[in-house]
Amino acid sequence: MDNETYLTFVLGQEQFAVDVSNVLEVHEQQHITRVPKTPEHIMGIINFRGDMLPVINTRQKFNITGGEQEKYYIIIFEIGEAEHRSTIAAIADSVNDVIEINRKEIKPLPEMGFSDNAHFIVGSIRRNESFVLILDINKVFSMADAELN
Repeated sequence: MDNETYLTFVLGQEQFAVDVSNVLEVHEQQHITRVPKTPEHIMGIINFRGDMLPVINTRQKFNITGGEQEKYYIIIFEIGEAEHRSTIAAIADSVNDVIEINRKEIKPLPEMGFSDNAHFIVGSIRRNESFVLILDINKVFSMADAELN
């Protein structure tokens, strides 16, 4: 079977998709506790099933500026491989749909001098007259992102 299931979300004007196998939950806005002296891309921590999770400022991670929303969503991801898995939270402006994507639909990004900086983008698909960038969540976030120091 060539179809895979993806969760789509929006940051700024851009749409992204991640494999649902890496998504644990999606929460509407909740309180984020700021933690002093953490790396700039970590907004703070939230409570998730009794554990503290770091919340990543995804806009900053992707260098998307302007248009910050008052309302946001928190996507809880499981990252890593086999025995070395970690849980992390990331901010999205909105969460759209869960969609099926045929692997053959995914087209690589054209070579435009950003391939090294965009190594976490698997490719893109065209949906409803716009592009959706397909992310490899294990390349977007590292295990170091899951640590607060």
